[in-house]
Amino acid sequence: GKMKIVLRNGFSLQNRNLKQLRIYSPQFSNESSDTLVEEKRYKKSGLYTRTGDAGYSSLYNGERRSKTDAVFDALGHQDELNAVLGIAAEHCIIASNGLNTMISEIQSRLFDLGAAVATPISSSSSEKLLYTEFPAVHTLRLERWIDELDDELPPLRNFVLPSGGLSATHLNLSRTVCRRAERAVVSLVSEGRVDKEVGKYLNRLSDLLFAATRVAALREGRQEIIWRKSQT
Repeated sequence: GKMKIVLRNGFSLQNRNLKQLRIYSPQFSNESSDTLVEEKRYKKSGLYTRTGDAGYSSLYNGERRSKTDAVFDALGHQDELNAVLGIAAEHCIIASNGLNTMISEIQSRLFDLGAAVATPISSSSSEKLLYTEFPAVHTLRLERWIDELDDELPPLRNFVLPSGGLSATHLNLSRTVCRRAERAVVSLVSEGRVDKEVGKYLNRLSDLLFAATRVAALREGRQEIIWRKSQT
C-alpha cells in the first residue's frame, strides 16, 4: 500500500515506493514503519538544469545542438586547457617563479575565446557577434610575452624532454592540450563558422607555453633533460 511521508513543515504526501526514497534520499530518516521525516529541505541549486539530459545543449546565441557537435568538442578542449593551466599556475605560485599572473590572464582570455566559439558566425546576430568578438590584441600580447620570455633563455640546440620541475612539466602538459584545442577549431575556422583569430590565438599560446616551460625551469634552478640519440 501507500506509505505516508511527513515533512517538518507539516506538508505530507503519499509515496508508493518508500524503499526507493530511502535508498536515493539519505536526508530522510525513519521514525516509524510508515512515516519518514525530512531532516532539511534545500532550495534547488542552479548548477543543474536538466535541459541537457537528452544530449543537447545551448550555444550563446540560443541555438540548441547535440553535445557531439564540433563546437562543443572545441569548447571541451578549451575547458580542459583552462583546468590544466590552473594546476600549472598553482605550482608556479608555490615555486614563486613569477609566471602565475600571466597564466591567470590567459585563463580569463580563454573564457572570452570560448564565448567566440559558442557564437557561430553564420547563425548569430550582429549584436551577439560584436559582444563576443575576440580581438587580435590578445594574440599580439602573447607574442610580446613570448619575446620577453625567450630573451631570458639560452639558445635551444637540441630537443628538450618534458622535465624541469612541477611548474615546467605542468606547463608542458598545458601546451599539449593547447595543441589539441587548436586542432579542434581548425575545421570551424576553415568553414567560416568561427573567427580566424581564435585559431591564431591558440597557435600562439602553445608557443608561449613552450617558452614558459623553459623559463619556469630556469627561474627555479631546475635542469632540463635533453633528448639523446639511442646508442644501440
